[in-house]
Amino acid sequence: MASQLQPEALATEPAKSLSQQQTQFFIPATASLHERRPRTLKHGDSFAVFDHSGDAIAGPGSPEGLYHRDTRHLSHLYLTINGSRPILLSSALRDDNAILTCDLTNPDFAGDDGRVAVEHDLIHLRRTRFLWKSAVHERITVRNFDTEPRTVSVNIAFAADFADLFEIRGMTRLRKGEMKPPVVGDADVLLTYEGRDARRRETHLCFDPQPQRLTDSHAAFEVIVPPGERRTLYMRIACERQELLPTPFSRQFLKALRESMQSLKQARARGATVRSSNALFDEVTRRSVADISMLSTDTEHGPYPYAGIPWFSTVFGRDGIITALETLWMDPEISRGVLGYLAKHQATVFDAAADAEPGKILHEVRHGEMAELGEVPFRHYYGSIDSTPLFVMLAGAYLKRTGDCDFIATLLPHVEAALQWIDEHGDRDGDGFVEYGRLTDQGLQNQGWKDSHDSVFHADGSIARGPIALAEVQAYVYGAWKAAEDIFSALGDSTRSQQFGARADHFRDLFDAAFFDAQLGTYVLALDGEKNPCRVRSSNAGHVLFTGLAFDKRAESIVRTLMAPASFSGWGVRTIASTEARYNPMSYHNGSIWPHDNALIAAGFSRYGYRQEAAKIFEGLFAAATYVDLMRLPELFCGFPRRRAQGPTFYPVACTPQAWSAAAPLSLIQSSLGLGFDVATSEISLQQPALPRFLQELRLYGLRVGDASVDIAFDRMDDKVVVKPLDRTGSARVVTIS
Repeated sequence: MASQLQPEALATEPAKSLSQQQTQFFIPATASLHERRPRTLKHGDSFAVFDHSGDAIAGPGSPEGLYHRDTRHLSHLYLTINGSRPILLSSALRDDNAILTCDLTNPDFAGDDGRVAVEHDLIHLRRTRFLWKSAVHERITVRNFDTEPRTVSVNIAFAADFADLFEIRGMTRLRKGEMKPPVVGDADVLLTYEGRDARRRETHLCFDPQPQRLTDSHAAFEVIVPPGERRTLYMRIACERQELLPTPFSRQFLKALRESMQSLKQARARGATVRSSNALFDEVTRRSVADISMLSTDTEHGPYPYAGIPWFSTVFGRDGIITALETLWMDPEISRGVLGYLAKHQATVFDAAADAEPGKILHEVRHGEMAELGEVPFRHYYGSIDSTPLFVMLAGAYLKRTGDCDFIATLLPHVEAALQWIDEHGDRDGDGFVEYGRLTDQGLQNQGWKDSHDSVFHADGSIARGPIALAEVQAYVYGAWKAAEDIFSALGDSTRSQQFGARADHFRDLFDAAFFDAQLGTYVLALDGEKNPCRVRSSNAGHVLFTGLAFDKRAESIVRTLMAPASFSGWGVRTIASTEARYNPMSYHNGSIWPHDNALIAAGFSRYGYRQEAAKIFEGLFAAATYVDLMRLPELFCGFPRRRAQGPTFYPVACTPQAWSAAAPLSLIQSSLGLGFDVATSEISLQQPALPRFLQELRLYGLRVGDASVDIAFDRMDDKVVVKPLDRTGSARVVTIS
């Protein structure tokens, strides 16, 4: 049944508005984020981006600053000593992302006669900073390694532009709100912006000790430091006015730091722990877990992993679901939080401006002024074609992993509404496939995960006209029906369970006939609005394996195509093969490599028994991570072929950290091991486990199934893996299936 609100018939607009399409919600690449290698902190709905020295340098294209709910509350922060910028010694985030530490020293200071009065490297500054409860807390320690006392002038320049995130991403606003007069106290400054949405946004800077000079843009300190001693300054930058407490700043700083570190520790402690014989891999997995913990915001429903910093630090339906699927084996609480939040915000009415239809699952939530005013459509936006079937898939996967029927029963009305949306609004023309076409010309024109304006095209490079039926979306629909089969069976409705099982089985025939292309050796990218196939080799086919939609007889051909040099770069599988018309290894979606995409492909390989090929993807992504700052896989990187003794080529504006990229190494562990769970029998199964070449040994600690827990050792002997349970609580069993 078609939607009551008819979408556009095109996935892309006529040529006359092409320039508008190309810049729709565009992220400008005026500066490379990789080149800047920013340092990021996040807690709750706030995040901060700083350079290596701990500063935030204002300027065109700079994403640096402190943000809260999509508004930049601090756009400039610049520390100097004796009028000069200190020399960077090192900059490091703790392994748990709790603290940013920047070590700095003085350059040569000239005297009145122009000669060097103080040589470099005698004054040491350590900036210790963390983000907690919408405020940056900083301790600046000045230490004198000279043999005589030194007076150090510390100047901190600051500014708040209260720019909306979409302004920083490149959108132009004709009208803005009003900056209110700053309020300058003895040791604090309040900067205020009155938005056109009638909301007041504030930035409150507090200093201790009281600066010698304080204005609405500078705080200046004269610090006398005896030989070998140190002096400490404190600063707090809050995204709202905070009460000035009589408690010394040093105690406030330490109290907030303890709370922050304890919160991150509790988040990490929920899941299983990974250790291996490869120290670099241990660093990668520690950073993965730490990034997911940091990106996850506690909601009333549980933890929700925000998509990524700096551009996507908010709820995204698709990203949250896929991150939850990647981490489900080790931390089911993330899946529970994602399911609960998305169920609460499921669409119940038609709203063309938000691309909303009853039963549809969120694409994105924004809280900034532009979203509140409707200048961008993302306040509560539903323009993704895949979030809804993925939601049902996650519900089924969570039930299978945990056996939590009570929770799933509370979700049942939302699952049923999502399934109804697939039938009534997802399949727009009644051909059995789910297509997209936006309801508003302000919405996203491509609504799969590859949502660039040029990401869906034909073999000759011409842009496909919609409504578009993507290959992987059909796979998610199949996965949703299989999940519904399991859910209704577990809840005692055998009739509906059998109905959805039969629909899924029938759908395999329908899909195979329309999407498999023997000449390509794989599934086509999509069907256009006239049901013409987009005969393009793409990574989307791997998602068909991921959900099990592909017939067994197709698996070998698909795996071979995806692992051929045209698709597999050595680092991972490209979004499209290098033989395709629009291939560009530097593009966002047409030839780049996305870690999450590869994690799902590897899971598909594993599902069909291709463990060694999954391990090869694992090896490529791990090798890429070893070349990345902080061992942190970015949102994506360029699809150039892997070169001997050289790292990957980085994409200039990739988000890092990005939740579904951070989760990719963890998902790859499950895929390599063929790891599965049966709560009813307290059984952990390992289907033809394999380890990539860089791992000789792997240990999983605290792997839970039901109320039981087990530690497992894996040792690689040539191409075989020896499995040995180490310790257990409860009645958990480990079963290896060869």
